[in-house]
Amino acid sequence: MPDLEHNLHAVSERIALATQLAGRDPRSITLLAVSKTFPAEDVRAAHAAGQLGFGENYVQESLTKIAALADLRASLEWHFIGPLQSNKTRPVAENFDWVHSVDRLKIAQRLAEQRPAHLPPLNVCLQVNVSGEASKAGVTPAEAAEVAQAIAALPQLRLRGLMSIPEPAETIEEQRGPHRKLRELFEQLRAAGLDLDTLSMGMSGDLEAAVLEGATIVRVGTAIFGARDYSN
Repeated sequence: MPDLEHNLHAVSERIALATQLAGRDPRSITLLAVSKTFPAEDVRAAHAAGQLGFGENYVQESLTKIAALADLRASLEWHFIGPLQSNKTRPVAENFDWVHSVDRLKIAQRLAEQRPAHLPPLNVCLQVNVSGEASKAGVTPAEAAEVAQAIAALPQLRLRGLMSIPEPAETIEEQRGPHRKLRELFEQLRAAGLDLDTLSMGMSGDLEAAVLEGATIVRVGTAIFGARDYSN
């Protein structure tokens, strides 16, 4: 098992340094540990080291993990951050606290219908395809306002903000461009009256650029848990 305490500390230091450069409060950023493909024991160890929020991409794998860690449920926050098919929305609506990857209105409608009434509203982010890549999910920046307004009106959901997965870039300046686009869109939606507080952007390789452009949640996997093995 990787030295999770050391890795979490190192990532927190990177965030602190970036917030210093940006003139921001480090407490304004939430670190989401992306635990996809890693076992429940790693999540348990990271939680013991003080980490509370965990991001998962695969429905079946995450349900097994959530069940294995049921004893920690009250102090864990589960975020679904992967592509979500409409036939898999129910278990996500029933088991997660957040969904970052709402990439079309139909997914939001199903989550709203399937969120159990005894649970608090499900926190959701609208995924925006800022880089315009054909392989990436998400609404276009031009569609975002209309879809966001429709999601904000749904029961049992709370639209918190926007999420993106830009194409990889080498330099920090190149990395900042797509994050800046998302932040500007976020500011437009807030100016139009939407009560948003979350920009979910930035990963292990570009979290500094994301923090400089206003990220409030950074989604970090490799820098915490190590390289992923997709063979199983």
